[in-house]
Amino acid sequence: MSLIERQFSAFDHFLINIDTGMRTMFGAPEVTERKNPSDTQLESDIDGAEKELAGRLMRINHAGEVSAQGLYQGQALTARLPEVRQQMQRAAQEENDHLAWCEKRCKELGTHVSYLSPFWYFGSLTIGAIAGRAGDQWSLGFVAETEHQVVRHLDQHLAQLSPDDHKSRAILEQMKIDELQHAVIAENAGAANLPAAVKMAMKVSSKVMTNGAFYL
Repeated sequence: MSLIERQFSAFDHFLINIDTGMRTMFGAPEVTERKNPSDTQLESDIDGAEKELAGRLMRINHAGEVSAQGLYQGQALTARLPEVRQQMQRAAQEENDHLAWCEKRCKELGTHVSYLSPFWYFGSLTIGAIAGRAGDQWSLGFVAETEHQVVRHLDQHLAQLSPDDHKSRAILEQMKIDELQHAVIAENAGAANLPAAVKMAMKVSSKVMTNGAFYL
């Protein structure tokens, strides 16, 4: 007997999104089969100031991944084409790896994840849903630009981290590889080139998130 693939309604997707949001902010998100890249690295003896900075940077990256979940889930919720929705969901699952890795590293460095996680998630969820409603090519364009901006942030963080902090660096290096791949996938799927004003607005919102997560 052949299996019939279930067709989810809009309300089903809404409930799935609520579950994903709760897992992202307060629980254990569903990750892929990949191993944490920092597990193969030895903990380094970095001084107090370097450790504090590393903790704050990893908290920023964790907040960024919370935002990424909101963005991808919002886009998947409103994507018109099934293949686009699937791409958004797969990318979101891979971003969950980053979320788990950053959270673990924050704990190892003796700090907390951002207290503003619900704000980052629901704000990005709204933006993602709006982008999805505008059309799949614009939604994909938003993904591509977001990923390129994330890569630039990761480069900045790698430059700020202590060269001896091998665990944090291993995580950020793998994240950089994944973000670039997500950008390429979006571009190959027909991502539109966003207007300059939209890109600037994205940079401003990213700055707000970065500054907020650095302290909170």
